[in-house]
Amino acid sequence: MPVDPISLEVFKNMFESVAEEMGVALQRTSYSPNIKERRDFSCAVFDPQGNMVAQAAHVPVHLGAMPASVKAALEVFPDSLNSGDIVILNDPYLGGTHLPDITMVAPV
Repeated sequence: MPVDPISLEVFKNMFESVAEEMGVALQRTSYSPNIKERRDFSCAVFDPQGNMVAQAAHVPVHLGAMPASVKAALEVFPDSLNSGDIVILNDPYLGGTHLPDITMVAPV
């Protein structure tokens, strides 16, 4: 289905703003100086298949491993993730990059 350029830009910015708002919420509620002051985190929006739709302008190094973590969560819980559920991962074989970093996956 073709999408006109204006609608495409509207949806692109809408999904990017969702990712940015996720980062604002994380930063405001964090007790960690790494997150609160250094902004050492990344946020992104994925589709139901685990493909990245939009990302916020945070630390891009996290975004490389994030799709693998999201897809791993979807493989482990293919039909059982519901609103309010959160999968927390830091397994290096499932997209974790280093031990102190975690990836949180939540359906919306």
